[in-house]
Amino acid sequence: MLQNTPERAAQKTFRDWYASTKPKADRPALTPEEEARPFAKYYYDEIPAPDPAHLALMDKPCDPAKAIGPERMNDLLDPGDLEVEIGWCNLPNGAGFIANRMFYPGVSAEMIDWWFAWHPLEDLRYRIWYPPQHGGLMLSPEGRKRILDSSIPLAERNWGVVHHVTENCNCGMENIDIHFLSPKDFGFDMSRWKKPYVSTFAGGFGWAVTVNKTDESITAPALMCHIFRDSPQGLEHRTRFWMGYRLSGGKPELSLPPGVAVPVEAVQGLARHNVCEFTRFKSFLPRIYQEFGGRMEA
Repeated sequence: MLQNTPERAAQKTFRDWYASTKPKADRPALTPEEEARPFAKYYYDEIPAPDPAHLALMDKPCDPAKAIGPERMNDLLDPGDLEVEIGWCNLPNGAGFIANRMFYPGVSAEMIDWWFAWHPLEDLRYRIWYPPQHGGLMLSPEGRKRILDSSIPLAERNWGVVHHVTENCNCGMENIDIHFLSPKDFGFDMSRWKKPYVSTFAGGFGWAVTVNKTDESITAPALMCHIFRDSPQGLEHRTRFWMGYRLSGGKPELSLPPGVAVPVEAVQGLARHNVCEFTRFKSFLPRIYQEFGGRMEA
């Protein structure tokens, strides 16, 4: 008989999961079972504030003429920098564009691959990453099975897996279904996929809807790209979001009606959230990897 470990107890039905997301908007206290988890202490960390100069770059929109659409994602495989590495704006077609860049001294691509495979296995693991705005995460049984399959390289465990995430990107708590993909299925030219221009990747497409969903609520699509490469300053993390896009037939497709734009508040809100959660990640990942890295269960 299988033992009812905290890992197994964390698995809910989708109905129970979605019912639990509304209360998480109020950041409830940990349950006794969660308090007993060996990583619960990270939930109570003092959260580092972003560098003011970095966050200030998200105060106003950048020049849309210097931003790139998802059709140009392969520009991220070029050496050097693009015109906008940190910033946000609405593109001329109304889509939201976000770019962010962080440097992680002492962090390797292997640590990134471990984190993106380890943290979705349990709701609390996502919450400890950025407690102010991360409400939780759920996998389907099929997704969990793939992520725990030791025959699959860590960098590939999330390919085809959906993370059902609850988080606040400065516009209220939302339930977001993030469909993780391989870089090939995301649209990258794999003939150019090589070091030193890229070390690893985590990304895909997602749909978001408020936790207070009604029949009139709008579901919002987006493409998410976290691409990493080695640099003298440490592992370089370059983020791109294209809000209002989805993938259709393996290619990016705008899903906005003519004349409609992604609200500025949503684009800027996600941009600022990204700076804050990955500022936390910068110091948090090396610590938790030292304690639990290399293991898929704890």
